[in-house]
Amino acid sequence: MTLALLTALPVNTQAATLTGKVTAQDTPVAGALVTLWNESHNRKETVYTNASGEYSLTTGFSGQLILRGRATNLKDVNLDIQISADTDQAIDLQLGQFVSPEEVSAALTASAHAATLPFPDQETKTTFISQCTYCHQQGNSLTRIPRKVEAWSKAIWRMEGYGAYVTYGEHKRIAETLHKGFDGQPVEALQTPLFTPDLSKAKVEEWHAGGPMSFLHDTIIGADGKLYGIDEGNDKLFVLDRETSKIEEYDMPVTDEVVGGNFRGMQLPIGIFTGKHGPHSGAQISDGRIYLTGALSSNLIMFNPQDKSWKLYPIPQGFLWRKGLYSHTIRRDREDNLWFTVLISNTVMRFNPHTETFTEIELPHNGALKWFTDTFIGLVLKVASFFPQQNTPLALSHHKWMNGGRDVFNWPYGIDVNPVNGDIWYGKLLADKIGRIDPETLEVTEYDVPHVGPRRLRFGPDGILWIPSFDEGKLMRFDPQSESFESIDLPLMGVNEYETPYALNVHHDTGDVWIAANNSDRLLRYIPGEKRFIAYPMPSQVVWFRDLEFTTEGEVCTSNSNLPAYAHEDGLPAFFCLDPDYL
Repeated sequence: MTLALLTALPVNTQAATLTGKVTAQDTPVAGALVTLWNESHNRKETVYTNASGEYSLTTGFSGQLILRGRATNLKDVNLDIQISADTDQAIDLQLGQFVSPEEVSAALTASAHAATLPFPDQETKTTFISQCTYCHQQGNSLTRIPRKVEAWSKAIWRMEGYGAYVTYGEHKRIAETLHKGFDGQPVEALQTPLFTPDLSKAKVEEWHAGGPMSFLHDTIIGADGKLYGIDEGNDKLFVLDRETSKIEEYDMPVTDEVVGGNFRGMQLPIGIFTGKHGPHSGAQISDGRIYLTGALSSNLIMFNPQDKSWKLYPIPQGFLWRKGLYSHTIRRDREDNLWFTVLISNTVMRFNPHTETFTEIELPHNGALKWFTDTFIGLVLKVASFFPQQNTPLALSHHKWMNGGRDVFNWPYGIDVNPVNGDIWYGKLLADKIGRIDPETLEVTEYDVPHVGPRRLRFGPDGILWIPSFDEGKLMRFDPQSESFESIDLPLMGVNEYETPYALNVHHDTGDVWIAANNSDRLLRYIPGEKRFIAYPMPSQVVWFRDLEFTTEGEVCTSNSNLPAYAHEDGLPAFFCLDPDYL
């Protein structure tokens, strides 16, 4: 174990309060972000201005600090300030005007740049959104660097090594589109933020964690109130104590697996995936033990926060090595059983932590091509393992030689437990279905969804299932009783933009739906009873949230996990917590 110490601060004992007004050309700016960095520059706190441009920020930071003002379509202002504990200061911020098209373009979210891509047809665009944007943003300062067609093709081939399933024709068309669209010329889009008075009540806190090559895929909130960040690329667990701001770092057990695990024949992201297990998602049971899905090694991984011990549970791989491939999202039911999707194998697994036994639920194949995948993908990966990092599966897989693309896969992805009756529901990302598992009989029933790309779904306290359509930027509401859907458009920042809602969660008391709007650096909050959204712009560019959890105080927390992390504005991953009722 290593220990990283962020600036420790007492909680509400020596707090200073900053107040003031944010203006631009002497006009109040509503919804502006006022961000305060700590002295070590590894933590920051952000509040939003009200309709009159006023803000109030109470902080435990002290010393020589940086205060920043930021708003859409305006130029940042940064002030060096000195703060002593237990003092109040009034500081106004005057935002500037951009003086060049390049400045305007650099301040836009990735969504504005991606909106300019000249796709030859809708199918190519849909494929691009589905297969080229689930690891990172498209259109941020790193991904929009001009490249020749050949360089884009090489980059796409590398991304195919981590599971971007495109045909040869789609590969060619996407490379040409990226070459034409990301040409280095500034984009002069006008984005319109969604301001509501609720925004000024909120506060966002951030804690840097890990390094530029860390990949904090998911973060869960433990019963102890700590945040447990799961580094999929480096087999580590980062544990943040929000009271002291200390971060502890734990390495996962060393095994005789090789780097990349079952996927070592693929060309995993260079320098980032150095581990063997690939921990992906986590859930905690009532006795405090935390279980992580080992996506690469086909292990379920237990971590005990009490004694810091680890234990591995190998998932049976079965005939032709086709089982347990890429265990994905995990949730706990009321009896402490753990249910998790196994993405490549098209199964759901149930693990009983008391008997330490697995139960496999095979899911429908949905057609001959998908059956072929489910049956022989393990054999393909086994053969490819003899040729490490060579992307051999791309030559062997029928998604290439039969021109099937992503349509030859099912990909059971998100999963959740209905709090009303205990039923298990999952989403099939590439088959565009959701499914129900009866926890007693294990009978499976599947339903087509009205919008493609159902990613990480969640239940509300009333038993309503909420589903993000990643590919179409929709929010779907499903009533299991009536088996009916409702579709809701997500608010966009500008003309021709699209949104990529990767994950959502529903607050167990309010029923509000929180959505990761990853293409525009925002968290969205949908209030079903009022049928309206609140949009919270994040204080950093290049934000990518993969799961959301709630503290007992009502904060929504996550980790920033764009791949790679050095593309983040701060150059590092971070834990995020947003308090919607700070004021």
